[in-house]
Order: sequence, then structure tokens, then C-alpha cells
Amino acid sequence: MYTRILRTPGVALLVFATVIGRMPIGISGLAVLLYVREVTGSFAAAGLCTGALALGSALGAPFQGRVVDRRGIGMLVPLAAVHAAGLLALWGAGALDAPAAALAAISLVTGVAMPPLTSVLRSRWPYLLAGQPDLVASAFALDSVLIEIVFVVGPLLTTVVVATVGPQYALLVSAACVLTGTLMMLSGLTGRPGPEPTPADKRVYGLGALADPGLRTLVFASLPVGFALGSIEVAVPAFSDAEGSKALAGVLLAVWSCGSGVAGLTWGAYAERFSLLDAHLRFAWLLPLAIAPLALASSPLAMGVLVALCGLPIAPLIASRNQLVERVTPAGTATEAYTWPLTALVGGVSLGAAVAGAVVEASSWNTAVIVATAVATIGATVVVTRRQTLVQPQPA
Repeated sequence: MYTRILRTPGVALLVFATVIGRMPIGISGLAVLLYVREVTGSFAAAGLCTGALALGSALGAPFQGRVVDRRGIGMLVPLAAVHAAGLLALWGAGALDAPAAALAAISLVTGVAMPPLTSVLRSRWPYLLAGQPDLVASAFALDSVLIEIVFVVGPLLTTVVVATVGPQYALLVSAACVLTGTLMMLSGLTGRPGPEPTPADKRVYGLGALADPGLRTLVFASLPVGFALGSIEVAVPAFSDAEGSKALAGVLLAVWSCGSGVAGLTWGAYAERFSLLDAHLRFAWLLPLAIAPLALASSPLAMGVLVALCGLPIAPLIASRNQLVERVTPAGTATEAYTWPLTALVGGVSLGAAVAGAVVEASSWNTAVIVATAVATIGATVVVTRRQTLVQPQPA
């Protein structure tokens, strides 16, 4: 199944290009944190800049998607150039002892300019595989697994660069990745079929892609999922700290990602055998059911098993949700439409991490897991109660 996808002319290049171009997702946050901490001596300033980068990326994604929908994929290059320049500007400003506020402002602008490579690729799958529609679900699953790879490889690469030459060079690596990946992706997409830029007299203003109630359902449901994932990212290190081994956190989070990746690949191989919406509803309910047992972990081994099981619904849930976006995308908003659930997911991760940190501080990591379970349940409830908005395919 996946071999057929990668053997489709030009697809292997695009997959490789997007892995390289999206590597800053796994590199930049940690690189900014470590660099600003080094030049300012303040974790507070480092956290401010990292948060500004993530906030800019979340807020800018729908705007960038709308720009690409209207102007074409050529807009990816100037966006990548601004993003790369922002990373280098942060290095320069830090070297000149700029105040934390200035570093945070640069980080915010840098995040806003992050090119929407993920959304562009997702909006192109039905066109890239037009002659093989049975592979589209597998392609979305593969894309979700690629994101997991970015989240695993990016921090590891950052750690190696920081340990050998310094955090400022991790910023340089991130800038090089976004430029290289974007140019490769553009060359791979040029001349290939895809959504046409929206004519000026038919552009969707105001809510844009959110004008469709089905897309709003997917966005509303993505925020709680992100919250739950962000909470786990804090609860698991807190568990490791309570066990007396901070290094254990990295291993457990890697196991979590591996569980998600394996399930994503499995779902992609068999997705065509199931109703997309019914499967998505099941994955939505499996998430809180998979999270809840984490609160009972009594040893590192038990947590390792439970966290692997906890990862199983994640990639299939995200992959099936992205495939549902195709059904509800208003004409002329393909790229923008895919940015909204991603923005909600990232925003939820940030909010969940912040809340979980406060909960762990005030109570325990177990309580943070319980909160994550409750919020994930809300997300599943949203999809179930609004499922009718996802039933009828809309013109794409």
C-alpha cells in the first residue's frame, strides 16, 4: 500500500521534501528555548520566546493558507524566506544582547511566517493520487506518521547540534531545512494538478473555510484533542521526575510516539475497508479510554506499556480527521481548510501543557491525566453530537 504511494511519480520527492521542510516543527521550539536561555540566562525569557514562536505559528497558519489558495504555491518561497530570516535575526539579536521583549517579537513574526507545507501536501493528496483513489486514506495516514517522525528526529537533531557546536547553530539548521524543503516541494508540485487559485470574483471572505459547519466541527473537536496531548507531554515527565529519573521521560515519550506511528501505518493499510466517519468516531472515543489508565501507572514498566497503548488512537484519529476535511472544504479554500484543525490542535497542545503544569504543581501528575481524559471526552462528544455536519460530502 505505502509502496504504491511512494512509487507514484513525484510522490517520493514530495514526501522527502515535506519531511525536510517540516523539520523546524521539531527543531525550532527547543532551539529557541536553549538559545535564548543561553544569551539571557533566563528561563522565563526563553519560555516567552518559545511561546511566542508557537503562538505566531498557530495564528499565522490560516492566513498563510488563504494566501496560498489565492496566490498559488509560489507564495511558499517568500514565506519560507521570511521564516528563515527570522531565525537568523533571532540569533543576531541575541548576540547583540537585545532585550527579551525584542527577542519575543522576532520569535512571534518568525512563527507567523512559517510556510503551511503540511496543509499544502494534505490538500494535494486527492490530486496526486487521482488515478488511485483507494490510496488516499493511506496517504493521510502516512502523513500523520511523518509528523511523528519530525517530532522524534527534530529534538534529537537539535540535541546533537547544541551539544557539538551550540544552540545558535540549531537555529541555522532549522532555517536551512525550511528553505531547502520548501524549494524541493515547490519544484515537485510545479506543473502537477492541484486546487486552482481562487478567482478574485469567487473568493471566500470573512469566515473563509470556516463557513462550512463540518469544518467548524472538526476544529472544535481538535482543540480538546490537542489539550489532552499537551497535558500528557507534561504529565509523563512529571511521572518520570516522581520516579527519580528525568531521563526516563524521553524514553516514555518516544514509546508514545512509536505507538501512534505503528497504529497510523496499520490504519492506513486497512482504512478503505471501513466507513471513514464511523471509524473516526471510534478513534475519538478510544482516545480518552486510552488516556485514563495512565493515571494508574505504578512503575516505569507499567507506564511504558500504558503509554504505548495510549498512543494507538492518535495517528489514526488525526489521519481520519484530515481526510474528513476533504469532504467539507468549501471551493477555493483547500489549503486554508487544512490549517484550521491543525491550528486548533497546536493551540490545544499549548493550553493543555500550561494547565497540566499548574495541575501537577498544585496536585499531582495523576490529576493531570484525569483532566486530560475529561477534556478528550469533550472532544469525542463534539464529534458525535455534530456528526450530521460531516455526513454529506461538499463540493471541493
